[in-house]
Amino acid sequence: QVQLVESGGGSVQSGGSLRLSCAVSGYTVSSYCMAWFRQAPEKDRERVARLLGSGATTYADSVKGRFSISRDNAKNALYLKMNSLKPEDTAMYYCAARSWWSSDYNYWGQGTQVTVSS
Repeated sequence: QVQLVESGGGSVQSGGSLRLSCAVSGYTVSSYCMAWFRQAPEKDRERVARLLGSGATTYADSVKGRFSISRDNAKNALYLKMNSLKPEDTAMYYCAARSWWSSDYNYWGQGTQVTVSS
């Protein structure tokens, strides 16, 4: 059974930093594809960052240069370091994993809330 458990969210002021963590079990973080998504109230879900098994990363334009996705293979964990946070980064953040045989992300965490005040 695959489980993804996010932590590290909270409330910060604009310009601050947070690091989100995703503890993973039942799925190897380096195996295929993992990502961070976010969803703000009344907005569509957005993929923020993606990390492939090869180590390649991609970022949404809105977070390029400010956010960094990484993993710790020994801990089987995924991270999202967020710097220079803005009020528009306020959202629920989700960790997600995709199996090689799936056409979409098929495992999701419960989410962790990030709130950035101006």
